[in-house]
Amino acid sequence: MATLIKNEVLIRVYIVMLVLVALAVTIFSKAVFISTTEGKYWRGMGDSLYVRYMPIEPVRGNIFATDGSLLATSLPYYEIRFDPNANNITDAVFANNVDSLGLCISYINNMYTAGGWRDYLKICRAKGERYVLVKERATIEEYDRIKRFPLFRLGKYKGGLIAAQKNNREHPFGSLGLRTIGYVKDDLKIGLEGFYDNIVGGSQGKELMHRVGRDIWLPMNNLTEVQPKNGDDITTTLDINLQDITQEALLRSLDYHDADAGCAIVMEVKTGAIRAMANMGRTQDGWGEIYNYAVGRKSEPGSTFKLASMLCLLEDDFVNLDDTIDLNYGKTRFYERDLEDAEKHGLKITTVRHAFEISSNVGISKLMQRYYGENKRAAKFISHLKDFNLDKVTGIDLSGEAEPFIKEAYDSKYDWSGTTLPWMSIGYETALTPLQMLNLYNAVANDGEMMQPYLLSDIQRFGEVIKTFKPTIVKRKIASKKTIAKMKEMLEGVILHGTMKDYKTTKYNYAGKTGTAQVNYSKLREQDDKGYQASFAGYFPAENPVYSCIVVVYNPKQYGYFGASCAGSVFREIADKAFTTKTELHQSINRREKPIMTAAMLPQADAGSSEDIDFLLDHLNFRYYKQSKKDFVTLKLGGDSLKMVDRTFPQNVVPNVIGMRLKDALYVLENNDLKVGVNGYGVVRRQSVPPGTKAVKGTYIALGLE
Repeated sequence: MATLIKNEVLIRVYIVMLVLVALAVTIFSKAVFISTTEGKYWRGMGDSLYVRYMPIEPVRGNIFATDGSLLATSLPYYEIRFDPNANNITDAVFANNVDSLGLCISYINNMYTAGGWRDYLKICRAKGERYVLVKERATIEEYDRIKRFPLFRLGKYKGGLIAAQKNNREHPFGSLGLRTIGYVKDDLKIGLEGFYDNIVGGSQGKELMHRVGRDIWLPMNNLTEVQPKNGDDITTTLDINLQDITQEALLRSLDYHDADAGCAIVMEVKTGAIRAMANMGRTQDGWGEIYNYAVGRKSEPGSTFKLASMLCLLEDDFVNLDDTIDLNYGKTRFYERDLEDAEKHGLKITTVRHAFEISSNVGISKLMQRYYGENKRAAKFISHLKDFNLDKVTGIDLSGEAEPFIKEAYDSKYDWSGTTLPWMSIGYETALTPLQMLNLYNAVANDGEMMQPYLLSDIQRFGEVIKTFKPTIVKRKIASKKTIAKMKEMLEGVILHGTMKDYKTTKYNYAGKTGTAQVNYSKLREQDDKGYQASFAGYFPAENPVYSCIVVVYNPKQYGYFGASCAGSVFREIADKAFTTKTELHQSINRREKPIMTAAMLPQADAGSSEDIDFLLDHLNFRYYKQSKKDFVTLKLGGDSLKMVDRTFPQNVVPNVIGMRLKDALYVLENNDLKVGVNGYGVVRRQSVPPGTKAVKGTYIALGLE
């Protein structure tokens, strides 16, 4: 019995031993597996929990206007902290510096007195704290001072100073052009700032740091720190003065007409450089640049599109400007659909020129239907639109440009119908952004040469230009010179005789076209009023265009909704103020053709010393014929010539001194023993004793000078 019990106990012991041995073998095997196979992974995991490379953000580059004005810049600030338990700070070093350190900190942070900061730092060291806040938003000047504080002057590794640089993106001109200038926030990249983020943004650095607490990381004394590469500066094509003029003019119209939103673009005709781009929309706090309507919003342009239609008709030589067209008093019908002119004019017959000037829907659509609606010619019209690049984006250096929509002729997937052509010709059943529409007007202003709109002028590094961006020609010629010349004539006529005649000015000439479109009013079917889009596109000055401009006002709800009053008035204000501030809009006097001088402008009847008058005429570069040999002469006109003739003084009579300067008149009269009185200044225009009167010694003569 005792033997059986003993054997049973031994069996149980052996089983336990076998389990322990098996467990030990398993643990050992797992340890070997982890160290050989998974070791690298787990060591990395452990290191990442306590030691890791942390990114160092670079300073973003500046963005400048074309005149060097600062549009966006990064202002650094620093979060200053202190590690009172840094490895290199001994008790003796801490005790010797804590009093003076507390005093210095109290000057830049008045949370505590000097004694209070001293005691606070002692408590933090005693508690083992490693990340004590000293100054939350220190300026760069304050940071330079803090680096010289006792203990801190030893640096971040020996003195416990921790300075985390952060950057505020500032816009010195506030909301002016903000949507175009843009910004970068997390993954959102807007405007120029976003489009050129790879240039302006620079590249991150990295620094090896170790964790000393929850979400508290301190730099390690490590030589593998990589410094960040700061971003380069960029110069834009934006003119800050024109931007201000454009934005203010647009804002006034939006507010007055109670519109939903609007945009305006000013482009340099010869280069395609964007000088101003304003986008305003309603926000809860008022008006703001919440979306880039100029580039990102496409819509049916309305009557500004009639420029494209007329270019086609003129280029194919289908019409002349003085051909007549039946407007039928502003009403017509296409395939059971009625079409009317926006404003009543009472005209039955008029010229093609005048139909365009008054923006007649009936006139333009009839012409298009007559010449492109028959014999399947609509494809030719669409081909012309493609020649004008209206089916392509402009390629401006901003993200989010909307694709234009141009139908393909007779294609059922585009819902092409019998009424598509006449409605398309007046700006419906197609969609363009304001910038795409402006690009066509700019090409007309530029004598048919189409430029690519652009916003970046150059890239700078440390103040030196490292890359320059030149204007790009998209098309050398969108139409013949003859067509462009006729088109310019009609665009000027819109201002002089058409829909913009109430906004013409005598100070300069400009050209353009109004547009008034009903929103989502496909084929002008009867339906609920869904609002209007008012626009005006053109250029100035008309004779030698410098700037092109488009203004679009979305859904004006009071005081009218027509293109002239809502958008044309904005264009006019922009042009007016540009003329007062931009010398390039005025032709230099010495480059103008010399005017033919009239008799009133020449120095006729002037008299005086021959030597003096000879000198003055030569100095003023006057051409004249000299027919005198005397000391005193008179200037006279003979036909188209200026002549210098003798002035004689007969003996014993009162001399004629009319036309002389006072010096010469006194010389002549006093040599004849006459007394002289003078009234006024300038040239002798009157003498009290008439010339030729018998001279008596001592006679008094009063001279009137002017």
